[in-house]
Amino acid sequence: MGLTSKKVLLLAVLVAVALFILTVWLWPRLSKGNWRAVLGRIGLLLATQLSLFASIGLFANNSFGFYASWADLFGQEQDPGVVTNYQTGPNGTKLQMLGTERISVENGSRPKSAGRIDKVLIRGEHSKIASPAFVYLPPQYFQKKYANTKFPAALVLTGYPGTAEALYKKLHFPQTQHGLLKQRKMRPTVLVMMRPTVAPPRDTECVDIPNGPQTETFFTKDLRTDIAEHYRIGREAKSWGVMGDSTGGYCALKMTMRHPEAYSTAVALSGVYKAPLDATTGDLFGGSRQLERENNLLWRQRNKPAPPVNLLVTTSKQGEANYHQTLRFIQQTKSPTRISSIILDSGGHNFNTWRREIPAALEWIGNHLKA
Repeated sequence: MGLTSKKVLLLAVLVAVALFILTVWLWPRLSKGNWRAVLGRIGLLLATQLSLFASIGLFANNSFGFYASWADLFGQEQDPGVVTNYQTGPNGTKLQMLGTERISVENGSRPKSAGRIDKVLIRGEHSKIASPAFVYLPPQYFQKKYANTKFPAALVLTGYPGTAEALYKKLHFPQTQHGLLKQRKMRPTVLVMMRPTVAPPRDTECVDIPNGPQTETFFTKDLRTDIAEHYRIGREAKSWGVMGDSTGGYCALKMTMRHPEAYSTAVALSGVYKAPLDATTGDLFGGSRQLERENNLLWRQRNKPAPPVNLLVTTSKQGEANYHQTLRFIQQTKSPTRISSIILDSGGHNFNTWRREIPAALEWIGNHLKA
């Protein structure tokens, strides 16, 4: 049974309840002072505590999508490997279809009414990275009226470690766009949903790591090329945006500021403004202070020319650690960069807060992109 299976969660809860009842029932028998009774009490308490922690951990993981599988949890994630049997160039494709997912909206099985989610494998020609993604095609993509129309696209990223499935199962990006389209509040936009962890289990922070994974190249070159070759999507920067939460938000801002030729628009939901350096990232910059500074967004604002891009940042006055840095980022923004914000009175670094911000953020990004 998979890590995110409801059966696993139910089993963990049942085991925790059973151990609690067993502890209460056996406690009088283990009240003696001999070593066997003491060990029995310790064993029951440890087993009960561990089962409770496991139940809470599984519930939190199912709610917030931290890990997708047991292998992911234990650092043994094995995403599809390097594909060697694809043609490239004008006579072939670097994108492989892996299947489709149903959308939880009315008439969800009818693409012309609900759109469609394709699961694909993207193989980066320049980065040599292969990673899966979920591509949401809006209903208009399948309607005769738009048969010859190219669409804008937004890359949507999770935080670290995150699961791509959480973007449509928990954060409801496709469902939210579906509602906004029915209200005619945004243009139909293709959503490319994935996590930034394309070289698991390492947290690469969307950096081209010296002698390591070329994650920035994957997102700014390979992904855009592969998706545009397979779907009716514009190729210019004005047709492409990127948004994400937490680490994904940092990636969105960083890649748009560093590569305005790739992305014209970015949304950062509770994003940070510099990459952390810890056990999950390792040495991201190969000891280069200059490369580290160039990936610090507050430093870039002060020391690099402002690119002609659109940026939206979100935070909360209470409950968000990035509040003061976000205000500083807004104040430091220089023309021709255009800055917008969503600032809640209270919130947090969690799915509930992001679900409050996503409708306005999707409407904003959808109306800034043009095919």
